[in-house]
Amino acid sequence: MTRFDAWIFALRRLRRSAALIMSSMTTPEPPAEATDAPEQPRIKVWYRFAPREGWLPYDQEGVWATQVGPDRVRVDNIPFLVTGAAEGDLVRFTVDDDGLRWVVERVEWSGNCTIRILPVPTGPLGPSVKAVRQRFAPFGLHAEGFSAELPLVALNVPGDADLAAIKGLLRQGKADGWWEYEEACVGDAWLEA
Repeated sequence: MTRFDAWIFALRRLRRSAALIMSSMTTPEPPAEATDAPEQPRIKVWYRFAPREGWLPYDQEGVWATQVGPDRVRVDNIPFLVTGAAEGDLVRFTVDDDGLRWVVERVEWSGNCTIRILPVPTGPLGPSVKAVRQRFAPFGLHAEGFSAELPLVALNVPGDADLAAIKGLLRQGKADGWWEYEEACVGDAWLEA
């Protein structure tokens, strides 16, 4: 079990029931951006994944997406739990008998990286999503918080961002006891930075 998993496990024990966390598992619909272009339909699509030991007790996650074809969407928010998925990815889905749209494959990677950050509750930042966001604000990165009960932060890192500096901040924050983090979706440029 990694230190990141251990923190998740410890937070699960300290927090209220898993049902409370589950109720906030999916993000609210992101605000529509102000553009002159006609608005594309925004829909919810679901990822399935194998739960891992010591991690949150889920095997699915819903994300908002913009429909770009009959069975294709572009992901509009940062996945919290799925590994290998990022904001902006183009994915293909199928619809089940209940009308739920399930992602079956990534058609095109957005080039964005997804980093999960969990503030150390007893660390200098406390369990503050806002404090984590503030640390990455100078890079202009988009971040989302999971819930007040579980201050997991999903950080979207565009491929053209200062990857070396962002990795440096992640490592320094971990060394200083601010957070634990893991790379949920990264590419070669991230690995080489």
